[in-house]
Amino acid sequence: MDNVHLSKSKYCRAKQCNKILWMDKYKPEEKEATGNENVLKNGTEVGEIAKGLFGKHTNIEYNTDLTKMLSDTETALKDAPNVITEASFKYDNNFCSVDILINANDGIEIYEVKSSTEIKDIYIDDASYQYYVLSSLGYNVKKVSIVYINNQYVRHGNLELNKLFNIEDITEIAINKQPEIHNKIKEIKEYMNGHDKDNEPEELIGMQCFNPYACEYWEYCTKNLPKPNVFDIRGGMHTDKKFEKYYEGKYTFQDLQYENLNERYLEQIDFELNNREPKIEVEPIKKLLESLKYPLYFIDFETFQLAVPEYDGTRPYQQLPFQYSLHIVEKEGAPLQHKEFLAEIDDGDFLRHFAESMIHDIPENGSVIVYNQNFEHSRINELARMLPDLEEELMRINSNMVDFLPPFKQRQYYMKEMKGSASIKQVLPALYPNEQDLDYHNLPVVHNGSEASETFLSLRGKSKDEQKELRKGLLVYCKLDTYAMVKIWEKLKEVTNTK
Repeated sequence: MDNVHLSKSKYCRAKQCNKILWMDKYKPEEKEATGNENVLKNGTEVGEIAKGLFGKHTNIEYNTDLTKMLSDTETALKDAPNVITEASFKYDNNFCSVDILINANDGIEIYEVKSSTEIKDIYIDDASYQYYVLSSLGYNVKKVSIVYINNQYVRHGNLELNKLFNIEDITEIAINKQPEIHNKIKEIKEYMNGHDKDNEPEELIGMQCFNPYACEYWEYCTKNLPKPNVFDIRGGMHTDKKFEKYYEGKYTFQDLQYENLNERYLEQIDFELNNREPKIEVEPIKKLLESLKYPLYFIDFETFQLAVPEYDGTRPYQQLPFQYSLHIVEKEGAPLQHKEFLAEIDDGDFLRHFAESMIHDIPENGSVIVYNQNFEHSRINELARMLPDLEEELMRINSNMVDFLPPFKQRQYYMKEMKGSASIKQVLPALYPNEQDLDYHNLPVVHNGSEASETFLSLRGKSKDEQKELRKGLLVYCKLDTYAMVKIWEKLKEVTNTK
């Protein structure tokens, strides 16, 4: 059993599902991107900043030779009282590095730092595992706390760490969890020792595949399920409801077509199985089109989020708009115009420049057409609060906003090819299946919103030539988002015989 080495991250992965550890060891090439990468990136950044939470500290540098980290920690512990970051410990092949350790003369305190804005059960497992390792080594652990982001904090001037972070004492919970930790470690080691690379364990899929994180091995573990299946149903069906049907043995669309399900789900199933013709409710779509007033402004924003706010007046994880694309039709029959804005990565006042450019490019009270109004509407409201001198003009733009999402979300226009989704990235290729220039997959650099924010933030430190290429990719992607809305508008006019 001693050949299984655990760290706190491995322990937490096994807490979600033991097979994740087996896959990590024997089939890591089966991993799929899940978006957890951003979580890890935020976690690293927040962890670094949090190191200064209690002032002067000694940092234990990461080393692939863990014995070096262990010996450096031993040395640092001799200088009590002090604060040590990344203090490293090992007990019975169970290793952990403590984010922040307060080393007092009469004992130590553990502070586990998280980039989240709330405490999750898995964080308590993480900190409790650390308590297990340190207390097993004979240390007097006086206190265990979770440090996490206060999303109500608004930055003004220098970063105030005591306001950026919340600290919650979970000592009692960690102590009460010790028998569970002990048993889980034993279970993990038996599991890994009982399954080598030629003896793949079988695990039932379940809610643990998505909780606390979406598992990177979902596609691998469901590769034998027929397609489409219950997990392909879109439009709001809860994951636990999908598993309920799966456990009943009803997971193909044929199995589900006569089940007592929401009519939206049954509609998706019916269209898929019976290859239905497109459903078009002409009157509500006509009403939407008739509400439009020229000039028409088709606009889309791209945003990024920072766990640690860098700009005055912003909060942790606030959606900060850095780019827009704008297609304009001045009057009926007029040629399509295009305008755009993309912030410079080193512009500390980019939010003002974004707002001013948008106001300049939307000078009249025509319809401002978006796809999913809540998003752009909220961003403009936030800009108006931050830039009171521009509030009147920003609110003018907001008051003229028209949303193109409802016809598809409410299934007034639905096709089998939309696969139950109202996402513009699903709707556009369904409406225009043979137009390669409308396919997001064919874009050169950026293919979705999360890639856009990552690409923009990656401009930092890049050469001018590298920045030029990435900026071009951002502009091409965002331009397609608004051109997509123009094409949707044209299609809605076509199917309703509206001018």
